[in-house]
Amino acid sequence: MLRKLASATEEWVAGMRNRRPVGGLAVGVVHDGRLEHLSMHGFADVEMREPVGDNTVFRVASISKTFTAIAVMQLWERGLVDLDAPAADYLSAYPLIPARPGYRPPTLRHLLTHTAGVGELRTPADLLRPNAGEGVRVGRPLPSLAEYYRRGLRIDAEPGTQWTYANHGFATLGQIVADVSGEPFDHYLREHVFTPLGMTDTDLIRAAHILGRLATGYELRARGLKAVTDRERATPGASSVYSTPRDMARYLSALLGGGTNQHGSVLAPTTLATMFDPHYQPDPRVPGMGLAFFRGAADGHRFVEHQGILPGFTSQMFVAPDDGLAVFALTNAAHRALLWLPGETEALLRRLLGLPEQTLRTDVPHRPELWGELCGWYTLAGRITDVRARALAGPAVEVFVRGGRLMLRSLIPVPLLLRGIPLHPDDEDDPHVFRIDLSRYGIGKVRIVFSRGPEAGTYALHFVPVPLSLHKSAVTRGVRACLTRNTTP
Repeated sequence: MLRKLASATEEWVAGMRNRRPVGGLAVGVVHDGRLEHLSMHGFADVEMREPVGDNTVFRVASISKTFTAIAVMQLWERGLVDLDAPAADYLSAYPLIPARPGYRPPTLRHLLTHTAGVGELRTPADLLRPNAGEGVRVGRPLPSLAEYYRRGLRIDAEPGTQWTYANHGFATLGQIVADVSGEPFDHYLREHVFTPLGMTDTDLIRAAHILGRLATGYELRARGLKAVTDRERATPGASSVYSTPRDMARYLSALLGGGTNQHGSVLAPTTLATMFDPHYQPDPRVPGMGLAFFRGAADGHRFVEHQGILPGFTSQMFVAPDDGLAVFALTNAAHRALLWLPGETEALLRRLLGLPEQTLRTDVPHRPELWGELCGWYTLAGRITDVRARALAGPAVEVFVRGGRLMLRSLIPVPLLLRGIPLHPDDEDDPHVFRIDLSRYGIGKVRIVFSRGPEAGTYALHFVPVPLSLHKSAVTRGVRACLTRNTTP
């Protein structure tokens, strides 16, 4: 098994490096509780000619959210928090302020599933600030969250009704861990999560042993690599963890081992299994969100995953708990890896599981008698400042018919998406399930699921694997005319 995993991984890495512009890279495979293979390439620091090694420190960005969730669930195991109680019951540093007085209070479960109604930005002004207002230049003091949210954190939507990816929600969870435990959040993670799992080179802050081995983050430009401006994060529970390939392998080993690896334990197996279960699904056919973990499946093989994105750094992990297999990838220099690294890493997982590559099905019949119900404009319910959601879907998408094919197009300023791409039927038993082919952008073949709304003629469109939903609505004639004028084949 070791030789098979190693050879398959190296073959994939070689192909990926030919397909994708990537500099420093570490790819690890964990199987049955141990690191089976680690593939390392490129430089942690180009100027110093320092190669990537198993103890190179990377910024794992939003994978930090999974560590924060484990800390919350430790408090839950001890009976110190209730996932369905108002989060404000445990938060003393700043208030959560509903945009409307009738909103129910957000709970810890809402925060853990990105459904608390917290927007992606504190205010629209953060659109004009570096790193959306979350970055602080190294050397300058980091504000406490009480200072950062001094006017309170706004709840912009009815909790539990829509999914909006929000760093501020997980920053708040980190603050709740500190408020409830009475320990600074970085100290809590070090003592209760990292150290028990043997992750001695992982931390929330730039301790001396971290700083000396920290990789430099780069942008890939026309003339080569350029180091990014180094900033720390004002939202530690969402995006601040530093770790190494060796420590990430130990973390994935614990995720495969029910919360335990060879060094120690952080959660009971039933608790970790609960985190992997669905806690938010806009539709039963959508895998939805666990507690901090995105859920998915590859030909019936269940997995959970998470990505991390910061300027200069991209990370991705996939964990297939039923198969005892996990993979991760860390890079400090890659062009648009936020688009292609998830798909590439899932492709590695599929290869190691012995599964075929994803394809578009040609054996499922089209059902044009249903197209009239599906055609129309679908829009996001979130705020205009929910940048990540609008980057994925644009301000609106249209389902329409052209050339005898059901098509989908988006207002994202990408020619292929503006012109429209075919919706390929993907389930012989369900005519409302399709795939679109975004392989050109490295994203792969994405599932699209339609569901009927509570009223006649209303539909929702759901993206898989992220539980992002758009709802069918009327659109002004001017917008339609503008789009048609710019997308006529």
